Amino acid sequence: MASTLCLVLLVLCSLSMAQGQVKVFNLRASDLPSNLLATTDGYVKVFCGPATLGKTSVRNNNKNPWWEEEFIYFKGQENDILKLEVYDSDVVFDDLLGVCQRKIKQGTHQHDCFLEKGGTLHYSYTLG
Repeated sequence: MASTLCLVLLVLCSLSMAQGQVKVFNLRASDLPSNLLATTDGYVKVFCGPATLGKTSVRNNNKNPWWEEEFIYFKGQENDILKLEVYDSDVVFDDLLGVCQRKIKQGTHQHDCFLEKGGTLHYSYTLG
C-alpha cells in the first residue's frame, strides 16, 4: 500500500511540473508616446522563464503598431514569468517605454499592459 501511495505521489508531482508550449502572439500597441523629433519606432523583446524568445521587427513612425511575429517556447511551465519589453528604436540608444510581466497560466489569455512612459501593449499567449 505504501509503495502504491509513493507511486501516485510521484505521478502527481511529475504532472504538476509538466512542460508545455508557450505561444505569444497578436502583439500590438496603442498610443505610444512621441518624442520631440519623431513618432515612435516601436519594437518588443519577449522573454519567458529563463529564455529569451526574440524581438519583433521595428515599426517606424507608428503610434499604433501591430507586429505579426509569433514567439514559441517549448519548455514553458505554469507560473513562469512572461516578460515583454517595449522599446522606441533610436540611432544612438533605444528608449525603454515599459515592461509588462505576468505569471502564465494554462489556456489562452489576452492582456493589456499600461506602459510607464505612455501607451498600452496588447498581447495574447497560450500555454498548453
